[in-house]
Amino acid sequence: MDSILKLDRTAALRTEPLQGPGVAERLGVSPSHLLDSARWLDESGAVYDGAEAMNAAISAAIGTKVPLILYRLRGVRFVEDTIYRWVVDHRYRFRGTTPYCESHPAAC
Repeated sequence: MDSILKLDRTAALRTEPLQGPGVAERLGVSPSHLLDSARWLDESGAVYDGAEAMNAAISAAIGTKVPLILYRLRGVRFVEDTIYRWVVDHRYRFRGTTPYCESHPAAC
């Protein structure tokens, strides 16, 4: 999500770790499923998850719904969802994957 914050043209975006207190309730997700995928809560209260969440976040950051509209195209959605699932299933192989609460215990 740090890379999405770098795209933020409005400086109005805010991110927080999924493990933070009260996050599951705000997103309407059971705590046991909270870490299944990335989540995005937009200004209207809509909650997105997975690849769609990434596109919604990018759309908010750059101030246009184009990424989210493109994601919703059938072929694009399939490809992005497939890539997203692969990355999630293999995230332990990537740098910077220390669980947030492990690296920031005071925040949890």
